[in-house]
Amino acid sequence: MGLRTPLYDMHLALGAKMVDFNGWDMPLHYGSQVEEHHHVRKECGVFDISHMSIFDIQGTQTQAFLQHLLSNDVALLDAIGRAQHSLLLNEQGGIIDDAMVFRTDSGYRLVSNALTRERVQLWLEQHAKNFACSVRWRNDLCLFSIQGPLARQRLASILSSSRANLIQTLEHHDAVIDGDWLISCTGYTGEDGIEIMLPAKQAIDFINELVGAGIAPIGIGARDTLRLEAGFNLYGFDTNEQVSPLTANMGELICWHPESRDFIGRNALQVQRDNGITEKLVGLVLEERGVLRAGQPVRINDQITGVITSGSFSPTLGKAIALARVPMDTGDRGEVEIRHKWFPVRIVKPRFVRDGKILI
Repeated sequence: MGLRTPLYDMHLALGAKMVDFNGWDMPLHYGSQVEEHHHVRKECGVFDISHMSIFDIQGTQTQAFLQHLLSNDVALLDAIGRAQHSLLLNEQGGIIDDAMVFRTDSGYRLVSNALTRERVQLWLEQHAKNFACSVRWRNDLCLFSIQGPLARQRLASILSSSRANLIQTLEHHDAVIDGDWLISCTGYTGEDGIEIMLPAKQAIDFINELVGAGIAPIGIGARDTLRLEAGFNLYGFDTNEQVSPLTANMGELICWHPESRDFIGRNALQVQRDNGITEKLVGLVLEERGVLRAGQPVRINDQITGVITSGSFSPTLGKAIALARVPMDTGDRGEVEIRHKWFPVRIVKPRFVRDGKILI
């Protein structure tokens, strides 16, 4: 038996097919992964992502601590509710994890991946010893992601008038704190959406209201194909501690100014910049029938010089797509080996679908 969110029994009651996901018992789908994918693109659905790691960081030196620990500059979060995507890097510039950071009324809240929870918590606690701050794992909270073009409309029908007004005006990468709720707009699907963090004791009643309002439950299967279509990295596949953010299209998560800010991994990344980056992350589209999967080699100009980091069938495009790491000088054509045969692929920017629109 794996770890379970407080919604486990509810998932079973809703007909979910449960699978192991990084040690957690999670819903793969509730009948049809493809239908759930389309439902989010066209209407909206709710993901139980309470397996994600949530940490509250407080104390007089919290900002200095996070400026040292994170690739982005939390000093830019100049008001309560501001949010920022950032990275925790090791000394070699490899990605320990990516995280959303929120400014709260008492410090900062950091949300990272479930897979890395123990690693991230140890890293935070280890470095916090040098600063006047504390790290608290908030395993008493649940997190829901309501994604899709109708998300705000459907949510408004079940929330109080004040919270309904809050979500209508919430902009991307912003959040609001309302009582014991943190409501944000970040997302992982390429569609509009709202995330709600709330006490675990309120979770069952809340998801009942969501489903009653016509917001369908969505499993992790559709979550993966939605994020792949949007071109978002999946930790453990597209990124890990051996991967530099400069080769993973995550350079915008690094704040180089002020130059005096000595965040962990900065020196290693500066050397990479000075020497020149030799690889990049691209999108692949298989025009023929077949499946693209992580680990498949990519051949450019008759030489195997790349590899697929993650791939799947795209329900929106009706084709197999993937993210792949290839040399910087790669053009718009390549080949992928599938079952000992080479198939042509089109090489595109790693952003296939956003806001319901096909971009390739």
